[in-house]
Amino acid sequence: QVQVVESGGGLVQTGDSLRLSCAASGSIFSIDIMGWYRQAPGNQRELVAGISRGGSTNYADSVKGRFTISRDNAKNTVYLQMNSLKSEDTAVYYCKVVFRRTILTPTTDTVWGQGTQVTVSS
Repeated sequence: QVQVVESGGGLVQTGDSLRLSCAASGSIFSIDIMGWYRQAPGNQRELVAGISRGGSTNYADSVKGRFTISRDNAKNTVYLQMNSLKSEDTAVYYCKVVFRRTILTPTTDTVWGQGTQVTVSS
């Protein structure tokens, strides 16, 4: 019923930029938190950046100052602007959506996207 679709990944060189997009659709009353996580081979999935409905953000230390997360609540979409990319940023990036199905739903649900590959060469 709820789908999360990421886009914007690709192959770039060190120092380049990418912008990832994540759009949530389906039976959603409201979205609480949207976030970007990444997982590289041999590593655990880690938080890259998160943003609340009110716009409060947090970033991993490794991306602070280079990445910017933003969201469009009307479109149920979150973005991740990635600048000054490094080889260490190479990973599959996953979008996490924490949402409420209806106004009467007592708890939130969480849906993950399938991920989009970001590869930074050199």
